[in-house]
Amino acid sequence: MADMLRATRQELAGAFERVLAAGRLILDREVAAFEAEFAAYCGARHCVGVGSGLDALAIALRARGIGPGDEVIVPGHTFIASWLAVAQVGAVPIAADVRPDTCNLDPDSLAAAITPRTAAVMPVHLYGNPAPMDAINRLAARHGLFVLEDAAQAHGARYRGRRAGVLGNAAAFSFYPTKNLGALGDGGAIVTDDDALAERARQYRNYGASAKYIHDIAGTNSRLDELQAAFLRLRLPRLDAENARRRVLAAFYRERLAGLGDLRLPESEPEAEPVYHLFVVRSFARDALAAGLAQRGIGTMVHYPRPPHLQRAFAAASPRMPLPVTEALAGEVLSLPLWPAMTDDHIVRVAAAVREVLAGRPVSSRPDRARSAR
Repeated sequence: MADMLRATRQELAGAFERVLAAGRLILDREVAAFEAEFAAYCGARHCVGVGSGLDALAIALRARGIGPGDEVIVPGHTFIASWLAVAQVGAVPIAADVRPDTCNLDPDSLAAAITPRTAAVMPVHLYGNPAPMDAINRLAARHGLFVLEDAAQAHGARYRGRRAGVLGNAAAFSFYPTKNLGALGDGGAIVTDDDALAERARQYRNYGASAKYIHDIAGTNSRLDELQAAFLRLRLPRLDAENARRRVLAAFYRERLAGLGDLRLPESEPEAEPVYHLFVVRSFARDALAAGLAQRGIGTMVHYPRPPHLQRAFAAASPRMPLPVTEALAGEVLSLPLWPAMTDDHIVRVAAAVREVLAGRPVSSRPDRARSAR
């Protein structure tokens, strides 16, 4: 992110001056323009800018009328925001297990989790890899379920040629700074073709107002601000090129890490075009691998070390079914460094270090300075 910001410093300063000169900082021209541009990018009719990805999920659920008494099926292996959004609207998150190959929601586990109280399913396009949407949508249609994509990590990803954002009834995006499309602070958006849902979401984000001082519903304050929208407008035209670079880097990793011990490389649906928000490998020796890479000056991260159903926040919400894949992943996944400005040489050095660690070779005299997973 820092590399990209340095490269566009003058443009960012120009966007700042433009917003400052306009004198309107909330819900004005920049937000309206970004909403139109991002909706068009996704291939949707509507984009509603909000304060964060979590807010995008929660407001989309509220706009659909989901609340107390409803159940929403969520993947066991995901960032906790997916679960928190469900809890925030008063509904109950019900965990389904994920697939061991893609780490995304398992349609068979989803089918087993559906009850008469199920109102929605929230497939997460984890690590920038689209979930198996054909199977998920078939199940949802059969049971009359609302499908809300958690696309917080999947800006620009495609499934059967269609972008994340138009693969269900609605989608929620995050513009957290390290996302593929990141702002310089928090931000989020709801994308949908549903006119009524979009209009209700616009009311919810702005105190429930249909006009100034006219409040038809009990809403909240969650609005993408003008400055972040202006910054996002600068970055959106670069998104496809940056995603393409991520795919090149991921392919380079695959070439260098293939057939290495028990190391498992990320997989995707055959119909999917991932955008590699993260490059996540799996190993039974995950902790030793992370420690060995740290000794060589290479930072990594674990996305995610403890699943939501084992967090204290959801201690009272016992899973309805075992989650063996979710719990195994928590002990095996490791995110290697990957960002668009990364060089081929960075990949060579990280891959060489991974090979060294897994082969049990000692630390070399010159530490590797490749940066951390972001």
